[in-house]
Amino acid sequence: MDCFVRFLRKRKKVLLFSPVLVLVALYGPLSVRYIEGLIPMEKCQLPPGSQLRPGNHVDNSLDLWSRTDVQTCTYWRAPVIWDGMFNPQHYDEVYRRQNVSIALTVFAVGRYLDIYLEKFLSSAEQHFMVGQRVIYYVFTDDPDRVPQVKLSAGRSVTVIKVLRHSRWQDISMLRMKTIADTIDSLIRHQAQYVFCLDVDQEFVGRFGTEALGDLVALFHSYYYHKPKFFYTLDHNPKSAAYVEQGDMYYHAAVFGGTWQQVKTLTQSCYWAIMQDKNNQVEALWHDESHLNKYFWLHKPTKVLSPEYCWASAIGYRSDIHVVRLVWAEKQYSFVRQ
Repeated sequence: MDCFVRFLRKRKKVLLFSPVLVLVALYGPLSVRYIEGLIPMEKCQLPPGSQLRPGNHVDNSLDLWSRTDVQTCTYWRAPVIWDGMFNPQHYDEVYRRQNVSIALTVFAVGRYLDIYLEKFLSSAEQHFMVGQRVIYYVFTDDPDRVPQVKLSAGRSVTVIKVLRHSRWQDISMLRMKTIADTIDSLIRHQAQYVFCLDVDQEFVGRFGTEALGDLVALFHSYYYHKPKFFYTLDHNPKSAAYVEQGDMYYHAAVFGGTWQQVKTLTQSCYWAIMQDKNNQVEALWHDESHLNKYFWLHKPTKVLSPEYCWASAIGYRSDIHVVRLVWAEKQYSFVRQ
């Protein structure tokens, strides 16, 4: 507790939240989740009627002022997508006219294949970019065991064999190189947009064309109400992931954009990971730390709210009107053996 008090004295800017932080220090996770939900988010500072994009861009149809309870835009004019802000039919029609294709990459290695992949793919068929052309790129160490899932017209699965590394951390970090290489060799010839998702998730609601953008990040469900000094960014100056502060804390379970932007992102993160490896350093949260550093330097053009990757363990939040993707039950002690 003495350390906690010294921390508060050093950070004058957090004095407003001191009562909250004292409670956090004294009580357990259930209290923390409830208290966090009461901390107000930042708000969009754009005046009503402002346009986010030049010309007749579909994102200009977003109603940033329909949700006064949450942050709907960033200071660099990127929208934060929440239920109630967009017309799903309008977005779908705009992108259908453009005849876009969307790549969805997912890694299912070892026991992750057996436990999570079938539910991931079958739920994606029900909710992910429904009515659009989609190619699932499944990276696995055992292609013969990839489940057969019934697909709608215009949708397909491409299975790519990858090596299984001994440490799950290496699998997580080296996916960046694999994605970049596959974009260069294959995806760029077949799709305009790429989404990269973790396999231990299940789609439970619309995850549609409103999520498309040049460079798309996800606001982490465990951090969207936390004061920024609680973000678990990498503060080790020896790591290439080092950053002093962040705008938001982004979740590596979901990111995407145009294939050009995602290729640059994944290449940059891989190079940073290899720089750390050469210096015998490992970032605090592995590829997620490097992703947060990248988004600090290269601001995302669109941010998805926690609706797009929700953790049920957080419990009820009044600002979560719809859940679109949910964390599956974690079985780390089993799948990471």
